[in-house]
Amino acid sequence: MRVLGVDPGLTRCGVGVVDGAPGRPLKMAGVGVVRTPADAEIGPRLLLVEQGIEAWLEEYRPDMVAVERVFAQHNVRTVMGTAQASAVAMLCATRRGIPVTLHTPSEVKAAVTGSGRADKAQVTAMVTRLLRLDAPPKPADAADALALAICHIWRGAAAGRIAAAVAKAPPARSAAAVVRAAARPAVRQEYRP
Repeated sequence: MRVLGVDPGLTRCGVGVVDGAPGRPLKMAGVGVVRTPADAEIGPRLLLVEQGIEAWLEEYRPDMVAVERVFAQHNVRTVMGTAQASAVAMLCATRRGIPVTLHTPSEVKAAVTGSGRADKAQVTAMVTRLLRLDAPPKPADAADALALAICHIWRGAAAGRIAAAVAKAPPARSAAAVVRAAARPAVRQEYRP
């Protein structure tokens, strides 16, 4: 599976592509950052983010896109920019028919480091180790994008298998149906020769 991870942001939008499967070695296919000028208007900045993500989708042709779920921060302006960049990434992937999954920062940290409270340095160190890189990816947004892709390969694949198994399972009986069946008197059949 090839996954494009997107760490959304308006000034720096991290992007990273990882190939792999659960239980198999992971391989980085590409990593970088889509940048926009902080002093530009929001419309042109979002257009630059879209063009950058489209270029990554075109070049790497991922099977899935994993985007960091936006969470509330104290700085509303930062949250808005992050949410807008996130929406652009989801739109670009959806336009191409590529499934998109959102992962929270704590999910990503837990998947990559084993702790949902890991700091950026720990995440970067584990990404470097897991992908057997010679040097840590920089800036941190790029490392976070790779971490998102790794998280999805490991967690998203399992979630997909669970959903497929649930879809194949026979429909569950409701609790009311189970109670009604248990309340019915047992019918005794006697054998008469």
